[in-house]
Amino acid sequence: MAKLTAAKQSVQELVPAAPDLAAAVARNLRRLRIQRGYSIVRLARLAEVFPPTLRELEAGKGEPTIGLLWSLATALGVPFAALISGHAARGAVVMRRDKAKVLTSDGGGFTSRALFPFDEGNRIEFYELRMAPRHHKRADPHASGTTETIAVAEGRVEIQVGREVPHVLDAGDAILFPADLPHTYTNLGDTPAVAYLVMHYADAVTEQAAKSVERQADKDPGHRQ
Repeated sequence: MAKLTAAKQSVQELVPAAPDLAAAVARNLRRLRIQRGYSIVRLARLAEVFPPTLRELEAGKGEPTIGLLWSLATALGVPFAALISGHAARGAVVMRRDKAKVLTSDGGGFTSRALFPFDEGNRIEFYELRMAPRHHKRADPHASGTTETIAVAEGRVEIQVGREVPHVLDAGDAILFPADLPHTYTNLGDTPAVAYLVMHYADAVTEQAAKSVERQADKDPGHRQ
């Protein structure tokens, strides 16, 4: 098997293991895997995770980390929300703060609250981000063509994209950047920072991402079944 990235196997970044969320991940993961004709071993190699980890997730028993779900979404060629989506809602949808699914990482130093109903068909996702004072968060590249727009509501935040010079944003500032490059978020202040993130997937991101991951895996002998 290809080299396993420690961050992808870490249990540092946990999605709250509520029964309904675990069941949604199990249901969606199995359905999407079967639709693409992947065995558990094949998908594990594409996502660079251990097969027992996928078996646990499909049984509704695993702990779905943020990093793990991103790896699986990229390998399957679907938006992140496709793995945690429920049934598509119709009409107005009210999302109460006390019932929100908050994704955490780095011991709570970085949190992300979804401000959209989980639906596999979404190509746009909207999140509230909160960062602890002086916290630094690294994000791996998303699928090709993905963009992020970030608007800072409180505090001072530094965004770095690829090898560009870092961009410093104060409250009220916003930035649009290609999220298919490595990028980082840093809270430069001594108080918590709050920002809002809009993630936009390219129209063809699903098919292109899946084919790209498969091509890369086929070039690596360690990925072959």
